[in-house]
Amino acid sequence: MARRITVLGTGYLGATHAACLADLGFEVLGLDTDPDVIAALAAGELPFYDPGLEKLLERGLRSGRLRFTTSYAEVADFGDVHFICVGTPQRPDSAGADLSQLLSCIDSLAPRLERPCLIAGKSTIPVGTAASLAERIAELAPAGTQVQLAWNPEFLREGFAVADTLRPERIVVGVRSAEAEAILREVYAEPIAAGVPFLVTGYETAELVKVAANAFLATKISFI
Repeated sequence: MARRITVLGTGYLGATHAACLADLGFEVLGLDTDPDVIAALAAGELPFYDPGLEKLLERGLRSGRLRFTTSYAEVADFGDVHFICVGTPQRPDSAGADLSQLLSCIDSLAPRLERPCLIAGKSTIPVGTAASLAERIAELAPAGTQVQLAWNPEFLREGFAVADTLRPERIVVGVRSAEAEAILREVYAEPIAAGVPFLVTGYETAELVKVAANAFLATKISFI
């Protein structure tokens, strides 16, 4: 039986990830704390445009494989794999990342996790954050260390989000166990079979890969 997937945070990254995974055949439940966002997505309406995404959203909704909710309890009960896609913007008072949405998401989800599952973070975070989150989850979750954490950074380009999700240039997963790796290989089985490189690292390398990619893009833009 295919694992059931949740996506927490349904902005540009989360809505795309949810719709694409549903199109790959998974049952997907998306969560957002904004009821207006959830109502719009459930009606097949996107607050942004990306080629092909609206069709995927509509197809997922029609199939019944894609649903949306504001309930963390429903998400915890439903999911085997929980993708965290909340924003981590720059802090207004410094160059650091604002992790408040991420921490709030973890603190709302983890205490409701009563069985083994995998949390896979996709948000951009400073190096060292995932390790501290793993400790936080183990302390908060009733299932303890049976709730595993992986870090799976995104590399989406605006205007190419669907293609970059279904056929990315590479898939990077930072894990601490063979089981977590196996679960993510199962989730990404179709792109892996199509030849997409699947790169397995530790937490810190996965975090740094994303930060380095962002820095490289910023450097390229500065020379335009």
